[in-house]
Amino acid sequence: MASEQIVFFDLRSKEPNSCWSLNPWKTRLLLNYKGLDYRTEWLEYPELKGRFEKHVPAQEGSMPYTIPTILLPSSGEYVMDSKKIAQRLESLHPSPPLHLDAPVLAKLEEILSQRFFPPLRPILLDRVPKRILSDASIPYWVRTRSAMVGKPLDEFCAEHTHEECFAKAEPAIREVTALLVENEAGPFFLGEEVSYVDFVWAGNLYFWQRNGEDVFEELLRRSGNAEAHRKLLEGVAPWAKRDAE
Repeated sequence: MASEQIVFFDLRSKEPNSCWSLNPWKTRLLLNYKGLDYRTEWLEYPELKGRFEKHVPAQEGSMPYTIPTILLPSSGEYVMDSKKIAQRLESLHPSPPLHLDAPVLAKLEEILSQRFFPPLRPILLDRVPKRILSDASIPYWVRTRSAMVGKPLDEFCAEHTHEECFAKAEPAIREVTALLVENEAGPFFLGEEVSYVDFVWAGNLYFWQRNGEDVFEELLRRSGNAEAHRKLLEGVAPWAKRDAE
């Protein structure tokens, strides 16, 4: 019954609509991996506040309401933020395990937040509205991201070439590769066993692929071992098939 389903809130894209953003991908892969019953409620960026403000406290910073968010059917509880969702679902449905305590997860998250995304931000800020967002979300994106960088978004993005951005990010990309191949059994970070850290990185790869094969292939080229990342995507593919419902 629909009332027994988890409601998973995801961000709408251009048609054909499907999952695109890295954080919702983490949660979608997790839900599919655990075999949980859910339905997707698609939202545009301007709709987030109105949908969530009565149910969850506003987060600090420039984005008080974010995707992914889930609604748990048994309690009516809303959980916002991909990491908090993973922790809550793991507590409710511990099998199969996510291995949230694996040290490699904290290492990957630190690389991404501190050294991977900052130099690549001009590319994603430019590409997302042009290649992914539906018309209803583009003005919101441009307004909020311009405020975030402190100048008109097109001006900010024009100041940084793709070559410059990827050159600065390359050391971080290679750090991720080193973590991925550390366990030679592969194809996952923990070897033959899938875990949440795989969903974090796979969601990131799917996000860059959705932004264009040109940037996706450049990211893989800079990784030093493109095949390792392709094998990871092959490994998580069974849980990525359901991406548009």
